[in-house]
Amino acid sequence: MREIVKLGLILFVITAVAGGLLGFANEITKEPIAKQVQQSKEEAMKQTLPQADKFEFIEVDLPEDSIILEVNAGYKGDTLEGFAVKVAPKGYGGAIEMMVGVSKDGVLQGVKVVSHSETPGLGANAQNAAFTSQYEGKSGELKVVKTTSGSDDEIQAITGATITTKAVTSGVNEVLNLLKHRVNTDTNEINFDFN
Repeated sequence: MREIVKLGLILFVITAVAGGLLGFANEITKEPIAKQVQQSKEEAMKQTLPQADKFEFIEVDLPEDSIILEVNAGYKGDTLEGFAVKVAPKGYGGAIEMMVGVSKDGVLQGVKVVSHSETPGLGANAQNAAFTSQYEGKSGELKVVKTTSGSDDEIQAITGATITTKAVTSGVNEVLNLLKHRVNTDTNEINFDFN
């Protein structure tokens, strides 16, 4: 019995020390990780809306099941240039987190995949510029085609990754639908009141 208590105490001391060390490591790394996440987000916003030099978070009351995570207005000086919207549609391997840049008049400026769990060599190709550049300059409802796109509203699917392509396109469409008719281009007023 004495041996069991001794082993239990040793195990308790080992787990307490390990837990303390993990908590200490978490405290040390929490701030650098948060800074890196913020820096990555800012880089993605600048890549998808390059004409803007500063971004401001906009509080938007979205439905709980919305795939849109956040909306940022992009400005050059005091002039509204457009929006950088973080969205996470469900792909083949899980959520595909991406930043979508849209000018104030509703034209796509860029799409950047920030994180994903798609299949390497197939769906993972959604982060390549050869794929995401298809979205630039488009507006309105987009659809996915398996052959070479022949129309302005078509996006050519990644070979072997149609589910991923449809997910990215649905995310882009969700952003375009959210921003439709939300900006008065004469006054630069933004209206996200859904009532």
